[in-house]
Amino acid sequence: MGKADISSKRLIGLSPDGWVKWVTRKSDTVAQVILDSEFQWLSRDSDILIKAYSPEEREFISLTEVQFRPDTRMPVRIRAYAALAEEKYNLPVHPVVVNIFPPPGNTPIPTRYESTIMGLEARQDYEVINLWEIDAEVAFQPELKALLPLATVMKGGANETILRRAAVRLQREERSEDLQRLLGIFSSYVLGENIVEKIMNFQTQALLESTWGQEILKQGLEEGRQEGEVQEAQRLIQRQIRRRFGEVSEEVTASLQRLNREQLETIGEMLMDVNSLEELMAAFPPVTDN
Repeated sequence: MGKADISSKRLIGLSPDGWVKWVTRKSDTVAQVILDSEFQWLSRDSDILIKAYSPEEREFISLTEVQFRPDTRMPVRIRAYAALAEEKYNLPVHPVVVNIFPPPGNTPIPTRYESTIMGLEARQDYEVINLWEIDAEVAFQPELKALLPLATVMKGGANETILRRAAVRLQREERSEDLQRLLGIFSSYVLGENIVEKIMNFQTQALLESTWGQEILKQGLEEGRQEGEVQEAQRLIQRQIRRRFGEVSEEVTASLQRLNREQLETIGEMLMDVNSLEELMAAFPPVTDN
């Protein structure tokens, strides 16, 4: 079986014109050509460069980074890629980050790069598009075919109806089997593998032979491992609290569930030093809005 050419560049290549109109929010923007995104030692399958044109901005570079979940390293990465693209093509760059899944808990999503050293300041702004905030119906617009494999992870898309509609639409595209497999893998995160297999009977091998497919699998496995570690840490701390202070209330359980692994480790270290459950609870990080 040949290797599947499934990447974010491949998906956006289904309709680059519609893509740049969407990410720039300008209906008069036109995609001219998808560019090579390799910069000497840097190359990622999730970065897409499109040379575009609009009457207002003239020629510019549309830079899109598609990522599984928000990454705290993204600001510095976008700063580097935008600068490299501007240097290579001598055109202004419009950077966009597309997040497929939300971050765990209340983790903030960065929207710019900022640094200060010896009175010198640097800043790189970029657009952020969170797919879980975008209505799934957007994926069915003819010019946004790139979103079809992601339709079920979008707002209101986690249901069998959206999955079936997206699968039917993808049948019309070249190498539709590869695209449907990608739809199946992302859908399994929100609908479960049993439902996806019942509807699509999809096979993953061809997709997982692709660079982006391997990245999706690696990210999913890593998240599963980290989630398991977090859950184990929560259970351990609950047992320790029960031994020291008695029954664990729903409030304590809910507070533990919103902590990440590093925060849980901090709470665990404090357990033996505090004199009361109230003192421990006071040390929990405050709840913040997204």
